[in-house]
This record gives sequence, C-alpha cells and structure tokens, in this order.
Amino acid sequence: MKLIEAYRIAVEAGIENDPRPKKDIEQMLNDSKEAYDKLDADKKEFFDPERLWNPYADTRLSFGDPDKKVKKLIWGIDIGTGEMVLVDRLNERRMNIDAVVGHHPLGLGKVPFPEVMSMQSDMYHSAGIPINIAEGLTDKRMDEVHRAVMASNYNQSVDAARLLNIPLMNIHTPADNMVQRFMENLFDKENPKYVGDIIDLLMTVPEYREASRQNSPPEIIAGKKKGRAGKIVFKMTGGTSGPKEIYEKMAQAGVGTAVGMHFPDSHIDEAKKYNINVVIAGHMSSDSLGINLIADIWEKKGIETIPFSGLIRISRN
Repeated sequence: MKLIEAYRIAVEAGIENDPRPKKDIEQMLNDSKEAYDKLDADKKEFFDPERLWNPYADTRLSFGDPDKKVKKLIWGIDIGTGEMVLVDRLNERRMNIDAVVGHHPLGLGKVPFPEVMSMQSDMYHSAGIPINIAEGLTDKRMDEVHRAVMASNYNQSVDAARLLNIPLMNIHTPADNMVQRFMENLFDKENPKYVGDIIDLLMTVPEYREASRQNSPPEIIAGKKKGRAGKIVFKMTGGTSGPKEIYEKMAQAGVGTAVGMHFPDSHIDEAKKYNINVVIAGHMSSDSLGINLIADIWEKKGIETIPFSGLIRISRN
C-alpha cells in the first residue's frame, strides 16, 4: 500500500465516525473548494490542497513521498526530534520502518489545529445547549488557542524527518473521533446509573486496564462513586479543551456527568460549581484507543503498526 493510501484510510475513518452530520462535513469541503476557486493565481500556491478533501486541519502528511510503498509504520502519541532519531537508530538495526506517524499535531497540522475545535459547538448542541451559545463560547476559546499555538516551533520534528529522510505524518482528530463514537456506543448500550459504574465500564476496555497497570487509571475528579450519573456527555474529540463557561450551560441543559481524556483545573472548578460530575478516562489510554481502532483497519490491509512514545497497542482483529 502507498503511504497516501494509508493516510487517506485514516482520514476516511475519522469522517465515518465524526459526531457531526455528513452533510455538514461535505459543506465544509465544498466551501474550501469555492474559496480556492476564487483565489488569484498568485495566491493559490499558499492554499493547503488537503483542505479540498481532508476536513481535519490538525491531521497532515508533513514530509515524505506520498507514493512510497509501506508495510511497517511506527506510531507514537508525541513526535519530536528524539523520536525521529530513535526511529533512524532502529532502522540501523534493520527494523525496516517505512514511516513515522504521530498523534498530536505537528508540522503542517500544528498552527491551524484550533480550527477543528469548531466541531465542539455541534457536540454541545447535541447535549441540549442552543447552537448560538455553543458557537459563541467555542469561537472565543478557538481564538485563545490559536494565539497560543502561533508561537510554537511547529516544524521541529518535520525538520528532523527531512534530514533523516523518514516520512512523517500525524493523525489527530480522526483517531479522537474513533474514541468518541466508541464511548457513545458503549455507554448507550450499558447505560451506567452511578458515577462509579462509569469507572467500572471504562475498566472493561483493554486500553484503560493496561493504563491502570501503569498507575494511570480512570478517576472521578468531581462527584462521588454513589452519585447518580444522570445524562452523560463525552469530550473525546474536538482538538483540545473547550470553553470553561460551557459547564453552566451543560447544567442548564440537564447534563449530569462529563467524561473526557483530561480536564484543566479551571474546568473542574466550574463543573463542581454547577454540580456536574467529572470523570477523567485518561489521556494516553484514550488516545491509544482511537489510534488502535485505525491501526486495526491498517492491520487488516497488511500494514504493521509498531507502538512507541506512549501508545498502548492493542489489536482487536
């Protein structure tokens, strides 16, 4: 399989499991095409062509020949210069790794990644929050994150990849979408009554069990085990943490418990203020779950995924 084919499979899996309606994603891509068509010829060179088919600004093939044949990929949560040098060293030992895959945004996907946060508006709306309020709060948070990420050394790992001549891509929101859908399906089926039941249900998932063996189990951060969970919402995708003001609106919409990969202290304080239970499922474990669901698709097509840099690899094939 070509590298670009594996990459497209991952993006397509993300679209298939996106919490938004398919027609909304199609509209995004159509809008990008219209914007491109309206550009003057001298400005088209600065347009990111992936926007014409990939709706996730935080997911990019940043370096390498897209037509390269690949059989073995190494995937890690965070990729820096050290990880690239490690892969080069492993190839010296004849590991025959064809390309590196990161999860968190890097290179071409780093600076524009706050754009994917717009999907949070739809997620909050599905929880019962009016769309105008959800968009207003999310847009403000997106601006904050954008200003922060503009200062990042976005090409550090890509420069290392170029010097070592090792293809590098990252797959962020598509993998996170897989976690979101997985959790919604699992919890819709089991319908836990108490907050403690949420922990018990998470512990049936292999990635969370393995993380627990590594002293990183799911935890109740706000609320109590015997407290009733009420309406449960998941925050497993959408780029990064949303607006802390959303918890007041969640309470008004009847939300009882928020489950996510991680929450800043400011969010936990707001959740407690409005008596919303908070369960942290785990960051590396949740990221691993989403990555594994994509890696399993690759595995069925003959591509091996080697885990490193925090990835807990568990195959469901």
